[in-house]
Amino acid sequence: MEKKDNKVVYNTKEMKILIVEDDGPSVILLTEITKKIFGEILYAKTGADAVAICQLHPDIDLILMDIQLQELDGYEATQQIRQFNKDVLIIAETAYGQPRDRELALQAGCNAYIAKPFNQTMLLKIINSVLNIQLILLIIIGLI
Repeated sequence: MEKKDNKVVYNTKEMKILIVEDDGPSVILLTEITKKIFGEILYAKTGADAVAICQLHPDIDLILMDIQLQELDGYEATQQIRQFNKDVLIIAETAYGQPRDRELALQAGCNAYIAKPFNQTMLLKIINSVLNIQLILLIIIGLI
């Protein structure tokens, strides 16, 4: 990250993300969307694993956090991560998409929320909003 003309500029290829997801097809989709953009991708299948990985890797820049997880759900995992890392950006994702889910995710400490099913454009819009960058255009014109 650097500042240019009073704007924050991210080099996403230097960024590390964590995909927290227990559904195989969702992991594949998230990996396909993010592998062109981010430099390093880590994975966790449970909320407890996500917390442990975040403790081992305090330099994670972005977390894609499924809400419906075994052992420790995404809300609880986010709350625990926020106890030791206030800066990491967390996007909650869930297949159930109830109206209250967005509010609960934000209360837990997530920066944004997306309901499944989503496509590449929808997810990139959310990532753009939390990182304040223009990834979609770069992908559409084939630069990434």
